[in-house]
Amino acid sequence: MTNENILLITTDQQRFDTIQALGNRHIFTPHLNYLAQEGIAFTRGYADCPVCVPSRTTIMTGYRGFESGVISNADHESFMKKITAKKATLPGILTENGYQTKAVGKMHFTPARANYGFEDMILPLDYMREYDKKQDQAKPKAHGMGECPSEPGISTVHENDSMTHWIVEKSIDFLETRDTTRPFFLWTSFTKPHPPFDPCLNYWTLYQDIDIPGPTYGDWSQDIEHTPQGFLAGSYENTNMHLHTKEQIKVIKRAYYALITQIDYSLGRLFGALRENNLFENTWIVFVSDHGEMLGDHHAAQKNLYFEGSAHVPLIILPPTSRQELRKGQKIDRMAEMADIYPTILEMAGIEATSEAMGGRSLFKVMNDDVDRVFYGNTLNTNFCVMKDYMKLVYSRRGDHYLLFDMQNDPMEERDLSTDPQYKAMYEELKTLLYEHIKTTVPQVLDDTGELIILPAPSYPGQAQSRWFGFHYKDYSIDTFH
Repeated sequence: MTNENILLITTDQQRFDTIQALGNRHIFTPHLNYLAQEGIAFTRGYADCPVCVPSRTTIMTGYRGFESGVISNADHESFMKKITAKKATLPGILTENGYQTKAVGKMHFTPARANYGFEDMILPLDYMREYDKKQDQAKPKAHGMGECPSEPGISTVHENDSMTHWIVEKSIDFLETRDTTRPFFLWTSFTKPHPPFDPCLNYWTLYQDIDIPGPTYGDWSQDIEHTPQGFLAGSYENTNMHLHTKEQIKVIKRAYYALITQIDYSLGRLFGALRENNLFENTWIVFVSDHGEMLGDHHAAQKNLYFEGSAHVPLIILPPTSRQELRKGQKIDRMAEMADIYPTILEMAGIEATSEAMGGRSLFKVMNDDVDRVFYGNTLNTNFCVMKDYMKLVYSRRGDHYLLFDMQNDPMEERDLSTDPQYKAMYEELKTLLYEHIKTTVPQVLDDTGELIILPAPSYPGQAQSRWFGFHYKDYSIDTFH
C-alpha cells in the first residue's frame, strides 16, 4: 500500500464534449480545464452500460454490465452483496488495506444505506432530510420537476443551499476532520447535470448572451419520423424531447451547461481545500461521469444508447504534484472504459488487483497500449454496441436496427455506413463479433434457432409506455434525488 490519497470525482449524466479545454468553446469549466491541462485526459472513455446503477456497480466491482448482469437500474443488490461478502468491492479492498474510505453524494445503491465496503457515506437522502427540517429557510425542488424530464427550469434555492454546494461542503468537512494517520479514499459524487435541468439562477444568467449550438442530426436522423424508432424508445418513455423545437433544445442545453459550470466552480472550493491542507502533493484525482446525455442529438434524450452523447464520457486523471513526470497535459486517444477505474485506483493505492473481474485494465497500461482493444456494450439486453479500430456498430433489438459509423472521420455519427458497399466487409465483421458476444453473454435473447428475438419498436410520434413525472419529495426509500 502507498501513502497516497485518492479522490474520485463523478458527475451524473455529463457527456464527453462539455469541457472547454477539450474542445467546447461554449462552456465555462476552468477547474475541469485545469485537470485536463495538467493531467491525463482519456479522450475515448466509454460506459459499457450507460445507465446510473450499472456504471456505479462497475466502478465498485470492476465488472462490466454484461459480466455482472447489472444492465439496468432495476436491481444490483444480489450482485453487490456477493462481491461485498468477498471483500472485493473497491472501497472494501481499500478499507481492508488501511485506507479511510468515505462516500459523499449519489451512490444509487440498493438498499440505499448499504455501505458495500465504505466506512461512512453521506447521501442525497441526507441533504433532503436536512432541508426538510428547515423549510422556512430553503425549499429545494419546489418547482415540482421530477428526475427525468428534459424541460429546463430554475432552482428554487440559492446556490449556497443547492445539493451541489452541499456535496462539496461535506467533502471539505471530511478533508478537514479525517484521520491523518491513514491515507484516504474519498468519492465525491455529484448528482448533476442529471435532470431536472434546474441550475441556480446565477449560473443560468452566465449563459444569457452565449449562442449555444443546437443538436446534431445525421443522414439517418434528418426527420424524426424516419429515424430508427427503436433508438428513441427510452426518450419517448421519460421525456418530451421529440416535441421540442431546435430553439427549445438550445434552452435545455443552456440549462445543462449551467449545471456543469456550477459543479466546476464548486470544484474550485474542493481543490482549494486540498491545497490549503497540503494534499495536492500526495493525492490522486480521478474525474469521470457515469454516462452522458443525448441533449436532443438525433432526436434522443437521456442515456441507454451507444451514440456519443450517451456512452462517451469525460475521463481524466490528475497525478499528485509529487509525480511531476506524469503531469504533462496528455491526451490519450486509446479506448478506455468504466471497468478500467477499478484496477487503476487499486494501482494508485499500490494494491494488486486480484479480482476475477478483470475485464478492465489499469489506465496506466492503456496509456502504453499499441493496439486498441475491442469494446462491447449491452444495455437492458436491448441496445448493443461493438467498437473496433474506430469503427462503431450500434444495434437495437427494438425494431432490429443496425447503424455503422466511422468515428475517426465522423465523430458525431452523422453518416450511417451500414449499407455502404465500401464498408460491407467491416459491417459484416462487426456484426459477427457482436453476435458472438451476445451469444456468449446473453443467450436468452436468441430463439431456438439462434436468431435474435426482435422486439417491437415504438410508433411515431412518441408512443410512451411509462413516464416518471412529478417529484417524489417524501420517498426516502431510494437515493435518486438530483
